Amino acid sequence: MIFILLGPPGAGKGTYSQKLIKKFNIPQISTGDILREAVKGKTELGMKAKDYMDKGLLVPDDVIIGIVEDRIKEPDCKNGFLLDGFPRTVEQADALEYILNKNKLKLEAVININVKNEILFKRLTGRRLCKKCGANFNIYTLPSQKEGICDRCGGELYQRDDDKPETIEKRLLVYTKQTAPLIEYYNKRNILKEIEASEGTIDDIVKKIEDILSGVN
Repeated sequence: MIFILLGPPGAGKGTYSQKLIKKFNIPQISTGDILREAVKGKTELGMKAKDYMDKGLLVPDDVIIGIVEDRIKEPDCKNGFLLDGFPRTVEQADALEYILNKNKLKLEAVININVKNEILFKRLTGRRLCKKCGANFNIYTLPSQKEGICDRCGGELYQRDDDKPETIEKRLLVYTKQTAPLIEYYNKRNILKEIEASEGTIDDIVKKIEDILSGVN
């Protein structure tokens, strides 16, 4: 099973992915996570990507495409994989199609997660991460018991630079301009499925996605 989750920043792609990879026993390929790890480790790639990420801009295609191509060749991808955060542009989608064809792989579904903009803004600006264990909280929807302190390990909570209000506005504009055209791209290939995720629990949304994927095979 090879499929893509599309949706704007804050749509919940990462959260839903964690449940879906357990269900289908496949890895999640999240370019955002890979890049943030590179930034944290201060690698050459990380330093190159950090400037773009902090400004809410997309990391250049050549960097992202190389990361993805290397990743899908790893042994844990033999039964398929979930792509989260890639492709983000039509050019990346063309590159992905080429990579999959070259490796005799087939993209089976693209699921577009729709969420209202006002909900996205609240989710993103309210998000807080633990510096020690990476646990995810939200001051509006999932606050920690003690402000600024992780419930899991007691570590300090912080707000990512790309979750600050001025950057969020830019990220959503970038998404609309550069990533939203992928909806038309995959619709023309008859593999796009749409779901509404502005309301409902995480499990409700995951169930919608599972129902779609169960009908693909």
